[in-house]
Amino acid sequence: MTLQQQRLDITDRVTGKLCDTGFQLYLENDPIGQVTFTPNGNEFELKSGFEQNGTKIYQQVQVPTKPDMKYVDCDDENGWC
Repeated sequence: MTLQQQRLDITDRVTGKLCDTGFQLYLENDPIGQVTFTPNGNEFELKSGFEQNGTKIYQQVQVPTKPDMKYVDCDDENGWC
């Protein structure tokens, strides 16, 4: 089994709580960053492993590329597998 880096769109799972300078961002109940309102526009500051592109927020994850191969040695005489 090998692990491959993959970028998942988590935009629909992210929530925000209003604070003095912008929004605190959460994935489920875990804080992942913040959006700060500035005269030059909104600034995103996200934890490592998260990124913003336009109106989307992505999470970098490692996923297995091949499922674990299983080996079973059967005992033909007794019927055990």
